[in-house]
Amino acid sequence: MNRILVLVEGDTEVSFVDYILCPEFAAKGIFLTSALFRKRHKGSFGYQNCQKRILNTIKQDSSVYVATFVDYYKLPHDWPGRKDADSCGAYLDKASTVEDELLKDITSQMGGGWNPAQFIPYVQMHEFEALLFSDTSILAEGDLKVSEQLENILKLFSCPEEINDNYDTCPSRRIEQHITNYVKTVDGILAAQKIGLAKMRRECPHFNEWITKLENLGN
Repeated sequence: MNRILVLVEGDTEVSFVDYILCPEFAAKGIFLTSALFRKRHKGSFGYQNCQKRILNTIKQDSSVYVATFVDYYKLPHDWPGRKDADSCGAYLDKASTVEDELLKDITSQMGGGWNPAQFIPYVQMHEFEALLFSDTSILAEGDLKVSEQLENILKLFSCPEEINDNYDTCPSRRIEQHITNYVKTVDGILAAQKIGLAKMRRECPHFNEWITKLENLGN
């Protein structure tokens, strides 16, 4: 049995881990637990709290794995690699820059005598809602006009994860422009359940890479 603590930034990510990921992984003998590393509704999520939680967990229990699940959008610049990632052109390079530096930081803090495979950093590009663009018809709840509008947005990018992180054009605000009263903690999770993990993995390469890493812990 493998246990993974997934550190997340907000309630939507908690629900995503609990209701979308946990059932899939439990069937493989891998047990995920979500945990907020910052107080609810307290603005910016600096790196210090997350780093502290990662280090404490690893030091206290060498049998548990730790992963992060945080949005690149609005990720504070005190996170390792975040400033450098801004200069990267490709979204995958942005993600890997932050994730590589996260691993380097935790490795430096831990020193020798620990297994770096115990920490699996993941940065969601560019926002949780990007995963919902994996199926615009389901996201639009069958509304053909809204589905077409969302599909036209997706056609501007190579995949949902590339949808950018500007204030007016990040995935969540693009959805809000076309779906009235969209609430990410409710509507977003319901859409994710209907779309399904398999479809999100097919459409979102970086997300699939992370899920694959977690799955391989069971081998």
